[in-house]
Amino acid sequence: MRHATTLAVFTSLLVAGCASTPKESAPAAPTAQSTAQEGTANLAAASGSLVSGRVTFHPMGDGVHLSGTIGGFQPNSVHGIHVHEKGDCSAADASSAGGHFNPANSAHGRAGTATHHAGDMDNVTAGADGTVQLNIHLAGVTLGGGAPNDIAGRALVVHAAADDYTSQPAGNSGARVACGVIQATQ
Repeated sequence: MRHATTLAVFTSLLVAGCASTPKESAPAAPTAQSTAQEGTANLAAASGSLVSGRVTFHPMGDGVHLSGTIGGFQPNSVHGIHVHEKGDCSAADASSAGGHFNPANSAHGRAGTATHHAGDMDNVTAGADGTVQLNIHLAGVTLGGGAPNDIAGRALVVHAAADDYTSQPAGNSGARVACGVIQATQ
C-alpha cells in the first residue's frame, strides 16, 4: 500500500511537472526587409497635364521615405498621391498603372489609420509656385526584395484632386496627372 501511495504521489508530481514545462513556440516569421538602398521614380505628365518631377526612395525604419520635387500644379492646389499596383505608365492617362497597391486587400483610407491600402499616402499641397516639395514616409512597405509589400517595380501616381480618404475604392482623387515607375537603383 505504501508503494502504491508513493507511486501515486510520484506520478502526480511527474504529470504536474510536465504540465508546467513551458512549450516552445514556433519562431516568428522574419519581417520583410528592403534589399535596395535607394530608388527613383521619374514622373512624367499624364492626362494632358504639365505635372512632372523626380522622387527618390530610401528605406527607413518601418517603411520607405519619399523625397523630391514635383512641379506643374496650379498654385496652392491639393493632390492625392499613391503607389499603384503595376509599374506601367504607358497609357496616356496612366490607367495602365492599375489600382492602388493593396497587397493586404484592405479598404481605401488615410495612411496611418487602421484601414488603408499599402500605397495610400496623405495629400500633397503645391506652393504658390505650383511645386510640391515631397517629404513622405510610407510605412509598412519595402524597397526591393520581392516581398508582398515591395514597392519596387510599381508606379507612383499623382492625381488631379485631393483624396477624400473615404470613397471606395480609391478616394475620388480624379485623373492621374503624373506617373513614374519606382526603380531600385542601389
